[in-house]
Amino acid sequence: MAFKTDIQIAREAAKRPIQEIGEKLGISSDDLLPYGHDKAKVSQSFIDSVQDRPDGKLILVTAINPTPAGEGKTTTTVGLGDGLNRIGKKAAVCIREASLGPNFGMKGGAAGGGYAQIVPMEEMNLHFTGDFHAITSAHNLLAAMIDNHIYWGNELEIDTRRVVWRRVVDMNDRALRQITASLGGVPNGFPRETGFDITVASEVMAILCLAKNLSDLQERLGAMIVAYRRDRSPVYARDIKADGAMTVLLKDAMQPNLVQTLENNPAFVHGGPFANIAHGCNSVIATTTALKLADYVVTEAGFGADLGAEKFLNIKCRKAGLAPSLVVVVATVRAMKMNGGVAKADLGAENVEAVQKGCANLGRHIENIKSFGVPVVVAINHFVTDTNAEVAAVKDYVAAQGAEAILSRHWELGSEGSADLATRVAEIADGDHANFAPLYADEMPLLQKIETIAKRIYRADEVLADQKVRNQLKDWEAQGYGDLPVCMAKTQYSFSTDPDLRGAPTGFSVPIREVRLSAGAGFVVVICGEIMTMPGLPRVPSAEAIKLNADGDVEGLF
Repeated sequence: MAFKTDIQIAREAAKRPIQEIGEKLGISSDDLLPYGHDKAKVSQSFIDSVQDRPDGKLILVTAINPTPAGEGKTTTTVGLGDGLNRIGKKAAVCIREASLGPNFGMKGGAAGGGYAQIVPMEEMNLHFTGDFHAITSAHNLLAAMIDNHIYWGNELEIDTRRVVWRRVVDMNDRALRQITASLGGVPNGFPRETGFDITVASEVMAILCLAKNLSDLQERLGAMIVAYRRDRSPVYARDIKADGAMTVLLKDAMQPNLVQTLENNPAFVHGGPFANIAHGCNSVIATTTALKLADYVVTEAGFGADLGAEKFLNIKCRKAGLAPSLVVVVATVRAMKMNGGVAKADLGAENVEAVQKGCANLGRHIENIKSFGVPVVVAINHFVTDTNAEVAAVKDYVAAQGAEAILSRHWELGSEGSADLATRVAEIADGDHANFAPLYADEMPLLQKIETIAKRIYRADEVLADQKVRNQLKDWEAQGYGDLPVCMAKTQYSFSTDPDLRGAPTGFSVPIREVRLSAGAGFVVVICGEIMTMPGLPRVPSAEAIKLNADGDVEGLF
């Protein structure tokens, strides 16, 4: 049986005018700022007008650790949202925007797949409504103003050796990780070592995704630490007088984007921090607005539950006062087999024993989510090669963990294939069984917070941090930042910091290479192992296959 590609399916979508999608949530056309016919931003005035309404049920979709076999977290998020609407519920989807870096690197797209997609797929995977460009511009404006301040006399007495604000670009470019800037003599300023991060790792991205409104946005931008003086006292973005202009650049980007699924159900797509190097969730303003407009909001957190879900629950929910009713953990039979030791080329053959062996990874994620006091449902994202015996093995394993696994065929059938999953999810969410609490208290010391995640979520034996890192954490505590949560930057492929260590490893250490204070966003970034805040392209990047065909249509996105 020949299946259509994701882009073929998306191109054939019977999209409705975005005003009709807004009407489903009670958003009038006057409160939408259209970007063409099929996408729009929701005005801040409308968002302010609905704040007194009660919240709907918040459902988080996460997954096992990603494998080359594929898991389909975004696809399941969209499929579940469509499924809830199919069974008569008023539901909305909230996901992140796609970064150009991975789209032209390894992923090739990030709008779901099959018959569980968000459209317009091509625009969403490319420039969309320009939010990422605005974030990049705001971030780099601040960088330019820092160097300009130093050039024109350095009134703030910035130590040029301690400028911590790097530049960003929304592309995977390893050559920019470490650079020397301002070469060329006196006219170009004072040479110093610096570098680039990818835009999705920018603190500006994190702030936009955590800010409640424009005034909160500007306050947070002003609170970012950009450099230090010789006496180690911090210099803030507000000292550079950059926060106002940055807010102007981000004014439109701050407003959530409304689009639709293939089945014409509403979806908010806004913000896009990575989960392996940032906090991995869509914007607070999109999620909280959707909760005022829909009875059920299905959102996702990036990569496996050890990264995205942990940060969603410990950072986003803590900061925004959110409490999920249910967490859906996405798994595939294929990924279980790969975790069980089967090579990618052999995944098509039935192997129940490998499925059972690989389920240990899934089991640990279930246990971790339960430790937050939230019910768990496992969604088995169906592949055509799955056998009944393999699916039964996953269901039996999950049942033994005190949870329930439900086969979902949304990729192939859309909402018809996810109706069973949606029905059970709604039943559990309506039962109000959740008793959510973050994993650690605000007042816990920073190093202890890191150790709590490493030991309770990753199952590490210890955290390896040299005296420089320990002293830095103590200094931040002395400066009043000790109550911040921690944002772990770690490989997504393993519970450990070794990307090749699959399954549910034990007996390992978590080495801390560096810590960074994101004072405006309100968390401490902890960089573990070999993880990079500027990714590189793979040997064969997706960009090699992306092109325009003879009709002017995009090919190669998937």
